[in-house]
Amino acid sequence: MFKAVLIEKDEAGYRAGVTELDDAALPEGDVTVRVAYSTLNYKDGLAITGKGPVVRKFPMVPGIDLAGTVEASSHPGIAVGDAVVLNGWGVGEGHWGGLAQRARLKGDWLVPLPPAFSPRQAMAIGTAGYTAMLCVMALERHGVTPEQGEVLVTGANGGVGSVAVALLAKLGYTVVASTGRPQETDYLKALGAAEIVDRAQFSAPGKPLAKERWAGAVDTVGSHTLANVCASTRYRGTVAACGLAQGMDFPSSVAPFILRGVTLAGVDSVMAPRVERLEAWRRLARDLDVGKLELMTREIGLSEAVATAAALLEGRVRGRVVVDVNR
Repeated sequence: MFKAVLIEKDEAGYRAGVTELDDAALPEGDVTVRVAYSTLNYKDGLAITGKGPVVRKFPMVPGIDLAGTVEASSHPGIAVGDAVVLNGWGVGEGHWGGLAQRARLKGDWLVPLPPAFSPRQAMAIGTAGYTAMLCVMALERHGVTPEQGEVLVTGANGGVGSVAVALLAKLGYTVVASTGRPQETDYLKALGAAEIVDRAQFSAPGKPLAKERWAGAVDTVGSHTLANVCASTRYRGTVAACGLAQGMDFPSSVAPFILRGVTLAGVDSVMAPRVERLEAWRRLARDLDVGKLELMTREIGLSEAVATAAALLEGRVRGRVVVDVNR
């Protein structure tokens, strides 16, 4: 038997809670992992509360991240005792995920736990930090360097935003953090932000082109925010887009792209190829200040996950939430 958050949907309605499950209930897979830590991400919040169509079949164990130790394996590249990490691949949506003490998965989805990190630290990074690293790599790939000017991070208090601020600052970029929570100014400056701006300047409908300011940007928000960021990005700048906290729409025009040569780089972490995952984790081990990681991390037990998911969607959670699934 093992404990897990279980989401159910039937004639009694949509509900999520911690329950005990038998190992026989685990889905198909060639690797069984004893989970040490998981996380709570925005997508997990949508799944647990039912406020977004994230879960594709029921019952479902949510949790798009996990770190743990292999208990059983028939996968040729994975051995019992290996320390592993999982991010994405539809886990927690269509396949039981990490908010449980045990998980059965496809070995191809797993990557080795980097020696630089403990399982808890790997989950403090989680999909949010791994996505932030993919965004930084996208900016680099398109030629954005620290010498070119300021880089904006929207939704900077969230998980992706917090790690993006810390990574960019350590790499020498001048980071401007956009947030709707001015009380978090000290937190964002401790992560490395040079300036804090109010998200209100981006969140309403704007002009097709605005005054050029950003050499690059990491956007976790979407909708009018992404449109306004693109409109104010400098000639040949790049915006890495990875989120939709404000909305999935993109009410923009082609003006930034055909008049200023702006690049809009989409960043997907869920189905990213293994080679990119390995490179992102290698870069995180090199470029992320673990001390900054602790600043942005809060730990909870599995029993607190459901309540914390609601708080996360309401914007009352900053940084990263690590879940100790064994308490």
